[in-house]
Amino acid sequence: MTMTNAIHWPEWVPLAGHHLRVSGVHFDALRIQGVRGEQVAARLVAEADGNAGPVICEATGFRWMYFLVAPGTARDHGWPLGVQRFGGAGCRTVTYIGVPALAGNTWPLFWYSEPTPTAPYVVPSQLLAALGE
Repeated sequence: MTMTNAIHWPEWVPLAGHHLRVSGVHFDALRIQGVRGEQVAARLVAEADGNAGPVICEATGFRWMYFLVAPGTARDHGWPLGVQRFGGAGCRTVTYIGVPALAGNTWPLFWYSEPTPTAPYVVPSQLLAALGE
């Protein structure tokens, strides 16, 4: 028996709360601050008909938006000013990214766009298009 409405729950997404994951292992992350990040995320999700891949929002502080791309792919593109890249070859530091569960209390992190079977990661070229690059 197969479930047609099963939730896609990647191994790196915690079952409850939120956990820190090392960027460059399960995903690379691109980070954009505040209103600009929210605008880019909204454009990305609209262009992808709601299936944009994993985007995490930090609800406090600088209100960072984290766009998770497949491991090793962030370095393959030239990102504009204001976009910080974490993970992949060429990064000299280890960066931990907070990843919320798909359900329950995950404050101050939440999914702006969840990973799905057809969009397990954000597509870098689509993110660049949403950035207007």
